Parts: sequence; structure tokens; C-alpha cells
Amino acid sequence: MLSGPASVPGAVPGGSSGSYRVRVGSQEVVLPVVALDSGLSIALLITVDQGVAFMAQAGREIAALVAPSGAEVVATAATMGLPVAIETSRALGYDDYLVLHKTPKIHLADALVEPVRSITTGPVQHLRLDRARIGSVAGRRVAFVDDVVSTGSSAAAALRLLRRAGAEVVAVAALVTETWAWRTSLGEDAGLVCSLGAMPVFRPRPDGALVEDWQGQ
Repeated sequence: MLSGPASVPGAVPGGSSGSYRVRVGSQEVVLPVVALDSGLSIALLITVDQGVAFMAQAGREIAALVAPSGAEVVATAATMGLPVAIETSRALGYDDYLVLHKTPKIHLADALVEPVRSITTGPVQHLRLDRARIGSVAGRRVAFVDDVVSTGSSAAAALRLLRRAGAEVVAVAALVTETWAWRTSLGEDAGLVCSLGAMPVFRPRPDGALVEDWQGQ
């Protein structure tokens, strides 16, 4: 997994702060670097903006990573994980995948619910698993896929929810991991994680230039 050099001339809180080139498997993508606050900027990967061919290739490569686990079904969290789940399932030859929703919907009134906090969303949200879909994962080997594994809190919440539904989680796969903080959050489950690439977050120096932070603490 290779990361390219940063091109980050200085933080602009709330706005663009340059770009970062990252390798995602056999592909490369240049991501905008945006400030979350005055002390933290991230390279922003938006899967729905990457195009059909890019996601199809990434899905094939994610499928190759998770296939040895014997996963029988793919699960993801809405929304940015959807293209990953679709293309990974297609590459594995599966006609079904499971979505953990983050917004209330009429069919989720009685859903299994797990709180989650994402680095890009801030306030606590809730993952919801439609009880009508429990049969899709109960007693089955499940690969959880997503766009980015960063702090690990979202992935940890997803794994808790899937296990409550009776799933055997056998892999966690992402386009990229961000820093190494997820290893602490996921604990023993960190060993399930595989990805097509890795990238840091960015911290400002006193002169305003951004430097790579791989620890993420």
C-alpha cells in the first residue's frame, strides 16, 4: 500500500487545503485536502464521485482481498460504502448485499440500532439494520466493506450490529485506511482489516503548512 507525497500549502479552516495523491490498489486518485477544524485536515475520498470504471476495478480488487475469508455475503454502511459493496458483490458473483442505514426510514421503525460517530460527521448517529434483512447475515460469513477505515469507530459499531444479528464477521475491507488509530478502536478485530491503500491525516505547523500524521491520535 503506497501513499503519494502531500501537496498541502497551508490550512484554510473550512475550505480546501491542497491535494493528496493516494494509491488505491492498482489505481491512483488525487483527493482534496479539507480542514475539519483548525488542528486537523483530511484527504476526502468521495466514492460516488470516483466514476463507474474506478469503482468497478476497486470492487474487483476488494473481492480478491476478501475471497480467502470465505465470505458468503457483503455488508456495508450507507452512504459512501454503497458503491464498494455493489462492486465487491458483483465481483464475487453475489446478487445480494446488506446495507446498514444511518438515517431513519419508514421500514426501519423496529430496526436493530447501534450508535456510531464518524470523523467526518461529528455528532453521534445510529446504524440501523432492518429486521427483515437479518436472515441475510444470521449464521453466515460476512465481509464488511467501506470506503475508508479511519478512527475505526464506524467499523466497530457495524461489527457489533452485525454480530447482534447473528453474523460471523470474517473480513473488514476498505478502499483505504486512514492513520493507524483504527487498530486501537477495533482491538482484536483489527486483524480482520485489509485495504487497497493507506493515507494519513494532516496537522498544521506553526507556519501554517500541513504535515502528515500517521498516528491519528
